[in-house]
This record gives sequence, structure tokens and C-alpha cells, in this order.
Amino acid sequence: MADLPDIPVMLDAAVAALGGSRREGQSTMAEAVARAVEEREHLVVQAGTGTGKSLAYLVPAIRHAMAEETTVVVSTATIALQNQLIDRDLPRLAKALASLLPREPTFAVLKGRRNYLCRHRLQTASEDAEDAELFDPRQLSSLGRQVARLHEWAEETVTGDRDEVVPGVSDLAWRQVSVTANECVGARVCPFGQECFAEFAREAAQAVDVVVTNHAMLAIDMSQGHHILPEHDTIMIDEAHELVDRATSVATGGLNERVVNTAAKRAARLVEPGVGERLTECADGLALMFGETPEGRMDHIDDALANAVAAVRDAASACVTAIGPSPGELDPEGASDRRLALASLGEVHDTAVRILESFEPALRDRTEVVWLTRTPGRQPTLNVAPLGVGGLLRERLFGDRTVVLTSATLTLGGSFTALARQWGLGREVTEEAVEGRAAGAAEADGGGDAVEPRKTPEPGGRRDGAVGGDDDEEGPHRAAGEPRWRALDVGSPFDHARRGILYVATHLPPPGRDGLAPAYLDEIGKLIEAADGRTLSLFSSMRAAQQATEELRERLDHTILCQGEDSTGHLVRRFAEDERSCLFGTLSLWQGVDVPGPSLSLVIVDRIPFPRPDDPLASARQRAVAAHGGNGFLSVAATHAALLLAQGTGRLLRSGDDRGVIAVLDPRLATARYGGFLRASLPPYWGTTDPTVARSALRRLSGRTTSESAAGRP
Repeated sequence: MADLPDIPVMLDAAVAALGGSRREGQSTMAEAVARAVEEREHLVVQAGTGTGKSLAYLVPAIRHAMAEETTVVVSTATIALQNQLIDRDLPRLAKALASLLPREPTFAVLKGRRNYLCRHRLQTASEDAEDAELFDPRQLSSLGRQVARLHEWAEETVTGDRDEVVPGVSDLAWRQVSVTANECVGARVCPFGQECFAEFAREAAQAVDVVVTNHAMLAIDMSQGHHILPEHDTIMIDEAHELVDRATSVATGGLNERVVNTAAKRAARLVEPGVGERLTECADGLALMFGETPEGRMDHIDDALANAVAAVRDAASACVTAIGPSPGELDPEGASDRRLALASLGEVHDTAVRILESFEPALRDRTEVVWLTRTPGRQPTLNVAPLGVGGLLRERLFGDRTVVLTSATLTLGGSFTALARQWGLGREVTEEAVEGRAAGAAEADGGGDAVEPRKTPEPGGRRDGAVGGDDDEEGPHRAAGEPRWRALDVGSPFDHARRGILYVATHLPPPGRDGLAPAYLDEIGKLIEAADGRTLSLFSSMRAAQQATEELRERLDHTILCQGEDSTGHLVRRFAEDERSCLFGTLSLWQGVDVPGPSLSLVIVDRIPFPRPDDPLASARQRAVAAHGGNGFLSVAATHAALLLAQGTGRLLRSGDDRGVIAVLDPRLATARYGGFLRASLPPYWGTTDPTVARSALRRLSGRTTSESAAGRP
């Protein structure tokens, strides 16, 4: 490491080359990340919008990778950030640092095998569309056209990456030309093994300094014992607030008629007719039972449904037994049929087992939740998911590697505690704890000199205290068997109190369940008129977004774009280009909109985004916390709402010149007991409950030019 420049020198070179300027929070974060990596200690960093957190972890990552001749993994939640890192940040950073380092840093992107086109599967797609008869003729013709387009694209693509297909194709079409890791026959057997896109991506990732992946891929790698990503000892997790949800999604299993029938068809090519037909009959029986089962969370399973699930489990097991062990060398076609069948059968069998076993413990001791979903246009599905993924993350993520977790939103209610617990982290390492341990050791040695504690960079913002558990002497990673970590909030370069107003409409009634009340629509209309458009309105349901769109289009002389009427990316581009337009939408817009400049000066939130009371996973988690003496509402529902509220309101200030108003129409943010927790999760905006103050500020903003400057509040 002595031969490499230190972090400040590298960061200054990177910032200068990218046309930026030094930011205190960015420098503080970069130094803290470098120290955590060097001392093999986990670090949680909140870095507000505008901090430049990508460079703050990429520079230490590159330095560590080159100094130790290893690979550092960077994981993101969204495709947008993944593409930004690979297509913009890393290429520019590598060139900026090349003159300071022995060589130019290298990088690659790695996704799950299902994300890459499989040439072998492509060859048989037209004759093996196993879902075909389940769809009507119009959908079938659309499926055929999409698969034909994939054939044409296969002749020109260099990477085989699904994200390059524009316009995109349906999941059903993509399944016809791709395989999961369990379905892959392997490069040695496959006739296209030397041309495999997934193998190319994995090979490219083996010899680079930085590999960029996503949280889902990271979760799969953890569950499979680290056999997908290259060898690494350090992970940078950006958008860390999404980690739990993405890991939960990967760990969720689903059982429905289509999944079982697909497994039966694949098995039928390899087993005696009666064996495969039995599984098909079980699929019919399962569908029949679903027709008599109410939608939603299931705390108990009746005998009829349990018997149907058990029959599926046993029939899938019988098919696996009938297929038997591998007969040795198989032709590629035979090997492919075998892998596809065993993968499908294994998924069906294991999901059925999980569903049945989840009901065995007493209600308060269960670790998984089961629920039935009915979605229009899709088959009823019996789902099973873990109540928490903290144990998986504690063992597989934090156990033997250094992890840096960062996001603009990690302190909820002013504390890192909520997310730390979800990640399975133990007690935060504080300077007081280190000093106390050192003093205790010195006293035990007869009063000798105390070991000087390690210094933590001073955070530029809030910093919470310890998170339960007792300190011990087990090293920097564990306290009482749990990972230990340091927390850091480097704040934001934005002066939130001078650039943003948080307006809570306390004069409105609490939100109801029967759509938006007339008073809410009137309030939205008045705010939009004051802002002269320029509004992102975030709703807790698509129904509310559509209702507001329909009614306000008739009242207002502004273009109102509504999510679902076009691709989200196209709608956001139109919104950014037309300064007087408005964009209405729901969940994905709460986190997916980045529109700096005059096109966005007002963010409206119709209600506090609590999970639905009938959400099976959230309600089960809330009940489990309460059963063990905790506050289920605060730990689950309020934490969920705080995270989304912070993400949604964070759409307002995206650059140093942005100003505006955040209008929360739900009066409970100011009047309810939990309102303080939610407000403490937000940046320190200037607050008001006076609608005339909010509208006056918006009128001033809509009339100012980009050359004007405003003092005081907006």
C-alpha cells in the first residue's frame, strides 16, 4: 500500500477529472471507508443527496483492490445506478486515476444467469414454449413476435444482456430464451458452451478490480455459498435501504398450477407416463383447492389444502426418483432436458415442503409466513417467505467479509437502529465502548498505559448510539455473536432549511379508504396552480393516482402525466422536458425520479405510506415483533413508512440550485404520536402548516428566473 497514493490524493484527482469540487462529506466518507476496509470493520454510512457517495466508496475500493490484488464487489438495488456506475462513473474514474496508479483500474458488471440470453435455449424456444396453451391467441401471437425479435437480436448482441433489448420483452418471452443456474447444463456439455454470454460475463468478472452486481444477485450468491461472484473480501452496498426487500424477494417461493404443470411436462420426457401424469393431476387438485381458499395471509392451513400441497410434494419427489441418478455422459439435448426437469421439480418440491413446515411451530415461534395471492390475469399463487433475513445476512454477508452499507436514507427516526436490526447487525462500535474496553484492560493489567482507541472520523450530521447487546472481546466483527459496526452520517451539502419547505396540511381530514376526498383534490389543485405545474405527486395507491389524474385534468391547464400510461422512463423524460407538466404515480416513482432543475419545485404526498393492513408479510412481521415484547407498529409499519417518506420527499432537492415545497396532505404527520418519529427521518426542512405560506412560496418560485437568487426560506 505504501506505493499507492493515499485516499485524499486519489479523491482530489478523481473529483478534478470529473469536473467537480471537493465536498467535506465526500472526503469524510472516503476516509472512513478506507479505514473500515483496512481494519476489517463494517461501516454504515448515510450520505445525503449531493454528497457524491459513489466516488467516496469507489476510490477506496479501487485502492484496496489494487493494493491487495483482489476484487471488490459493489452491489446496487436499481438498474439505473448499476448502469450509471458501469457506463459513466467507473470509466471516467479509471481514466482519472490511471496516471496515479501502476495501471488503469478495471471493472465489469455481473448479473444472474437468467439475465443473459442462452443460445442453447434459444435454439429450442419455438418448439418448447411450455406456457403456451395457458394464454389466449392474442397473447400467443405477441409471445411469438417477441421471441422472433429475440432471435434477431441474438445475431447482433455482444453481451446477451436482457437490459439491452429495447423495447423490452415480457418475462414469459424471456423465459423461452434463458435458463436459471439450476437449469444450465454447463459449458462442458452445452454445444454453445464456448459462446455462452453468462460464462463470458463470469470470466470477465474474475480478473477485474471492481465487479458491479445487484442486491438480488448478492442474495443468490449468499444462499448458494458464494459460488457465483468472484473471490472477494470487501463489499460496497449502495442503496442499502433496499437490501432487506431484495433479499426477501429472492428467498420467496411460489406454488401455482402453471409452475407445477411446467415441472410435470419437463419430467414427462424422462419418466414413465403414469409418474408424470400424477404430478399433472396434483396441479389440477391444487388449482381446485385455491378456488376455495380466501386470499391473504394464512395463519392455519386446512386439511384439504394441506393434502393438496403434500400431494404435489410427493409427486414431485416421485418424478425425481424416477429420473434417477445421471447415467453418465449425455448428449447436450438429453443433458438439457434432465437439468430443466430437475430444476423445476426441485423448485416445486422445496416450496411445498417450506409451505407445510411453516405451519408446524406455534404461531409466535414461526419463521416464515404463507399467503395466497389473486392477481387479475394471473393464476392464484401460494407464497412462502421468511419473516426476516437478518439471520441470513448475519451469517452469509457479514461473517467473513468487510461490508460498507450506504444510502441517502439510513437513519429512521434519527437513528440507524431500525435498519441495523433488519440487517442482523449487533452493537454499534462507539468510541466510548472502545475506550471503556481499553481502560478495563489496562486496569486488569495493574494500571499500565491504556491502549489508545482508534479514532472515528467526525460525522457531518446525526449519529445514533449503541444498538443493544453487550460489548465483548471477540474482535471487530462480533459482539455476543453478532456483527459489530460503526455508523457515520456525513450529512448533505444542501441547506435543507433554506431550500425546502415541509408543509403539512393539518386542516385536511385524515385520509379515508374510499379514494381521495374532495378536499384533497382541491388542495392538490391549488398547490399545482401556485407552482405553475412543476409537480411530482406521489400516491399510496394506483387507484388514488388515477382518480387524481382524471379529475384534475378537467380542472387544470397543465399536462398531467400518469404512471402506467407509458413506460416510467419515458414519462419521467417528458416531465423533465416540459417545465409546466405534472407527473402522478405510485411506489416506483417514490424512489426512481431524479429531475433536478426548474421542472420540479413541488412534491406532493397524499398520505403517510404505511403498508396496507392486509399486507401478509408486513402484518406477520408486525405481529411477530409484538409477540416477543416489541412495538410491532413502530418496528415494521412506521419504519416502512419512514423509509418511503424519506425517499419520496428526497425527490425535491437533486442539485445545489433546487428549491421547493414538500406538501404532505396527511395531517397525521403533525398530529399523531408517531409523527415525531417520521419527521425525524426527514432532512431538517423549514416547516409550516399554513397553506397560504406554502402557496406563496410556490408562486415566488414559479416566477423567478434561473439567474435570480433567493435569501432566506424559498
